[in-house]
Amino acid sequence: MSENQQPQRQDEPVVTEEALKKAEHYIEEEEGAINKLPGALGVFTTALAVIMSVFHLYAAYGIMPTHILRGIHVAFILVLCYLLFPVVKRFRHRVCWWDWLAALISLVIVCNMLFGGDAFLERAIDPDTWDKILGVALILLVLEAARRSTGWIMPFICVLFLIYAVVGPYLPAPWTHYGMDTGRIVGHMYMTLEGIFGVAIDVSSSLIILFTIYGAFLQYSGAGKFFIDFSFAAMGGKPTGAGRTVVLASFLLGGPSGSGVATTVTLGTVAYPMLVKAGYGKNAAGGLLAAGGLGAIISPPVLGAAAFLIAQFLNISYLDVILMATIPTLLYYFALFLMVEIDARKFGMPDVIIEKHATMGVLTRNYWFHFLSLVAIIFFMVIGFSPVVSVFWATAVAFACSFLHVDCALISYDVLRGKRPLGPGLWNSGLIKALEGGSVGMLSVGATCAAAGIIVGVVTLTGLGLKFSSIVLQYADSGTRAIMSLLGAVGFEQTASLLHDVKLLLTAIFTSLIVWIVGLAVPVTASYIICAVIAAPALIQLGVAGYAAHMFIFYYAVLSEVSPPTALSPFAAAAITGGDPYITTLQSWKYTMPAFLVPFMFVLDPAGLGLLLMGSFKNLASAPWGEIAVVSVTAMIGIAALAAGVQNWLFKKTTWPERWLLIIAGLALMYPKPLLDYVGIALIAVVIVMQKLRKEGAHAAA
Repeated sequence: MSENQQPQRQDEPVVTEEALKKAEHYIEEEEGAINKLPGALGVFTTALAVIMSVFHLYAAYGIMPTHILRGIHVAFILVLCYLLFPVVKRFRHRVCWWDWLAALISLVIVCNMLFGGDAFLERAIDPDTWDKILGVALILLVLEAARRSTGWIMPFICVLFLIYAVVGPYLPAPWTHYGMDTGRIVGHMYMTLEGIFGVAIDVSSSLIILFTIYGAFLQYSGAGKFFIDFSFAAMGGKPTGAGRTVVLASFLLGGPSGSGVATTVTLGTVAYPMLVKAGYGKNAAGGLLAAGGLGAIISPPVLGAAAFLIAQFLNISYLDVILMATIPTLLYYFALFLMVEIDARKFGMPDVIIEKHATMGVLTRNYWFHFLSLVAIIFFMVIGFSPVVSVFWATAVAFACSFLHVDCALISYDVLRGKRPLGPGLWNSGLIKALEGGSVGMLSVGATCAAAGIIVGVVTLTGLGLKFSSIVLQYADSGTRAIMSLLGAVGFEQTASLLHDVKLLLTAIFTSLIVWIVGLAVPVTASYIICAVIAAPALIQLGVAGYAAHMFIFYYAVLSEVSPPTALSPFAAAAITGGDPYITTLQSWKYTMPAFLVPFMFVLDPAGLGLLLMGSFKNLASAPWGEIAVVSVTAMIGIAALAAGVQNWLFKKTTWPERWLLIIAGLALMYPKPLLDYVGIALIAVVIVMQKLRKEGAHAAA
């Protein structure tokens, strides 16, 4: 058994308070270090957060002009960011005079926009002196709010983009442009529904906050506790039960929450002791918990904040985004299930007995109504409601279901410490906490969206997206010529189709690397926004469907959750397990690697679009179901081959030739070409025969 996989000898492993504090630190890294304000000040900020949630719930069902909704949304974000996030850590849990001043100036700037009328909008081409002063102040306030809530990296990148907008005439080709003065930048960023008040804030104000409120209602209604209990009851008791429980619970918890770190910590506090008993070491357990938490960002119905932006950028229904994510999500969890199945066999894991828990039948019979909250959003969208109205009514369903809550203490674990349901006798406190949590929980994302609006605005003003895409395509051209020369030297016939396929493959690889590198520094939402405007055009120019290009970028942006230095999910898991953060990150890569090759399938060939169910319900009506079935099955087989290759285990420990044959077979099956599918299946068959012919038994790995 490997060092990372050694079972711990303690009889009753527990998650210590110190570990929980460290894990909460990583949640703060993602969501910001929130001030805990005492007395009247705490009541004031809570009331402000509750008002923010109530306002957005009203806007979801009422009629609200776009510029008013976006303006008020930004005002709430800035004011609460300056009151709840300290300028530096030593000023935590208090509000200083400069925080009040920044909050007040934010209100003045937004009010100037809201009450400026048509004259304000008409001045966007030629702002006056006060417009420039207030516009520059707004940019600085947004950058500082992003710094307080998410760290230095995002505002630093925004500053680089602003510098690029100014110094364009002095740059070498192809980066050169005419250059923007203060008036042009302020007019675009502050005085139009572009820039700061553009697409990102539109999505933040109309969807992200509503889904955050919905997630908070689920959390405080007891649904999250039920999903964990249900997973323990359904999957526990077998050698693979511990890993299966983590996979199922992460899907049920993560789907409504959309937060990788929060899902990792919530599940880790109750599942880690069970993983230890099953034989998982600290790093391996942390890696599995982080991989499960990562699934929250790609799992319907919430998917994470970036998914809402996909719908907005492509001008499609959010229900179509959920549809596109369905098969890739199933493939992701299929990969995790395979990895835990291989773990159990490879390391000879024992049965795990989970004591003091209700059976699955009892849980389902008594608490079935929590599943209504889980599927409510999709139900309302299917019957014709917009995503905004759907999440409003789904929140109402979660609130109504909380009154049916009888008993949270189904098993000995209490993951929602201090979180009370919304039901009778407690609904006042629970309702206020849920409304407050909905607003406070999205402040870091909202600040990121406002800052990302600066980046999008610069890209729009300077045409940087097309310039960047042309550079990527130039590198792909150079690589294609080199590969074609090599193929010609060994006698392969060069065709236009082969030339295009090689160029597309190289462009996809370059794009994935760009997204991954950007994701090393910024969260998923920011990574997606940046790369959607600078990298997606390159793929689209080569004939990739727009929705496939954006989903490709979205999936690789998600890798930022398991990639240092922003590997927050593995770091949070390591805090709970006591493992090494970087080794835990490598373990999470091991668990997620097979599924994250899937995005290449839907950009390299039109057949791969079947994994996205053809992009919309409209296209699905005439979809080639045979092709969808074939590409889905080959993806599953390819994932299985990659999982076996990565784990170095099929029916027994693999030899080096067997391991590389499995990896090559998996890669071949992940490329949606019939010839490569046949090659991949043939290689897997060869490995199976090789393993069956070997006489030694299926022993534990050394």
